[in-house]
Amino acid sequence: MQPIPVELRARAARWEDLSRSERADLGRALRGHGLSYGEITAVVPVAKGTLAYWCRDVPLTDEQRAAIVERTGSRAGVPRDTQRRRRVEVEQIRSAARAEVPALSRDPLWVAGVCLYWGEGGKSARRLEMSNADPRLLLSFLKWIRRYHDPSCDVVLSLNLHAANDELEARAHWRRALGLPMAPFTKSFIKPEGTGHRKNHLAYGVCRVRLRKSADPWIRTMAWVDRLSAQLVASPEASLASNSGR
Repeated sequence: MQPIPVELRARAARWEDLSRSERADLGRALRGHGLSYGEITAVVPVAKGTLAYWCRDVPLTDEQRAAIVERTGSRAGVPRDTQRRRRVEVEQIRSAARAEVPALSRDPLWVAGVCLYWGEGGKSARRLEMSNADPRLLLSFLKWIRRYHDPSCDVVLSLNLHAANDELEARAHWRRALGLPMAPFTKSFIKPEGTGHRKNHLAYGVCRVRLRKSADPWIRTMAWVDRLSAQLVASPEASLASNSGR
């Protein structure tokens, strides 16, 4: 076992007299000293689950991780980077998307869709989605999805309504307007009366269109937005002129 400083051993000897917060501090101190969870539980009587919770934000150095493996012959208690493969995939998607921009920027529909998403699209939760009260805008979004992401356009709809709206009528309206007679809806958000300032409520509310399983398309789209927006901001006249001349 890794040698434990005298001060920490003295605190461990008084375990029964320590408060819960003092026990948590001791657990974190032992972890920070480079002990595995198994080594810590051999010093103080604490459940590994509780210990892992206490130490969730205590980092180990590469040297400490290697030392644990060498001492114990096991990787138990050594944090694993379980997201590494996904991070590599995400960076590959972003790199490929950025490389596509010079060729795709010759297509006015692609440029319009990226700019539309830049302004109106969902920026969080890694979901490719857009909300609006204008069916024409959402139809444009659907056309753009089919062209550049998913020809089958497997989408789900959501509504943001006021209490006075007829939810069933609103759902029927949006299915007709978007040409999606069988589109499923998630639970609608109903805003209670008296919680806003709008007096003339939208008859059919605001509709959100979300592409299913859209984490990768969202990552790709945001990489397009970053690359195209940087290009436009850096030299808008040159960018527009070069696109119009192609």
